[in-house]
Amino acid sequence: MAAILGVVVAGAVLSMGGRDVAAIADDPPPFRGAFGNYEPAEDPAPAPDVAFLDANGDTIKLDAFHGRIVLLNFWATWCAPCVKELPALDSLQADLGDADFTVLLVSVDRKGAAVADPFLENLKLGHLKTAIDAKSDLVRAFGAGGLPTTFLLDREGRVRGRLQGDAAWDSEAAKDLIRHYLQEG
Repeated sequence: MAAILGVVVAGAVLSMGGRDVAAIADDPPPFRGAFGNYEPAEDPAPAPDVAFLDANGDTIKLDAFHGRIVLLNFWATWCAPCVKELPALDSLQADLGDADFTVLLVSVDRKGAAVADPFLENLKLGHLKTAIDAKSDLVRAFGAGGLPTTFLLDREGRVRGRLQGDAAWDSEAAKDLIRHYLQEG
């Protein structure tokens, strides 16, 4: 009986959904399963060309980030899952944020920076600032179904994927995902 169980367990370890372990090792970073429900775009399209306010209160569009990988996160102070993932986003920005990559928070709080900025300060998140989309024009243009929703934009401003709900953005799987896009060139 123990020998049969050993063969079954060994078979399960060596084959995942009919796929050989060696084949899985050649896959790009985990897009589903190990890292939340990240959904890569099958046909990357340009991000919506909609104005919003940056962290300084100036009107900008996403083309201001051309040449960088952007993790665009829509959030609100009243959204519990959003608040839950903010420390992980702050950690990701601290670990990987540079001239090639940035975490871009966009608050949809109706009272804008007057509410969102003090909220982030109280959480002592030192690596993140928030942009503002108080009228939710940008979030609607992206078609985000709820909060939090995060989109990954490539250097050309194309939407490469999305994740609905909170995620462990400071995990190795998330960092591998970001590194994958950074290495694309």
